[in-house]
Amino acid sequence: MSQYPIAVVVGSLRRDSFNRKLATAIAKLAPPEFSFKQVGINDLPLYNQDDDASPAESVKRLKGEITAARGLLFVTAEYNRSIPGVLKNAIDHASRPYGKSVWAGKPAGVLGVSVGAIGTAVAQQHLRTILAYLDVPTLGQAEAFIHAKEGLFDPSGNLGADSRKFLQDWMDRYVAWVKKHAG
Repeated sequence: MSQYPIAVVVGSLRRDSFNRKLATAIAKLAPPEFSFKQVGINDLPLYNQDDDASPAESVKRLKGEITAARGLLFVTAEYNRSIPGVLKNAIDHASRPYGKSVWAGKPAGVLGVSVGAIGTAVAQQHLRTILAYLDVPTLGQAEAFIHAKEGLFDPSGNLGADSRKFLQDWMDRYVAWVKKHAG
């Protein structure tokens, strides 16, 4: 059994999402005591405070998976210079009702990939602001604003040689961050 189960939240629902590919590929760079599970956010209803007393099964599942994790990994797309609505919806569900957030205290890493030259820089900054409010200690350096271009992934979906060294360094820092902050 993994000493450090990590809940991975991918902020994209697209079938061929670059961010889902990145989440899968980067997990392979972690040491064996880390395990990564992508949590489902595609079946969550839109957040409505009226439902706090009786949440949908998908919301209960999400909260359970976050609670069971010792760390968080957010891999997000950028839509209109912010985080995708589906990611914000998941964050809202797992942070409610007020005072019962399952995010609090879980160490997190944030990264993302986009076809744009600045990667997902603005979305990541918005996400970091939200996570700070939710009391999620978030790795600050190294930042990873990945530009989706030829060679990022090899034909098997692994990280290409040009990106592997940088992302291995990022993963090493993330692992140290989780070990330092995980309860």
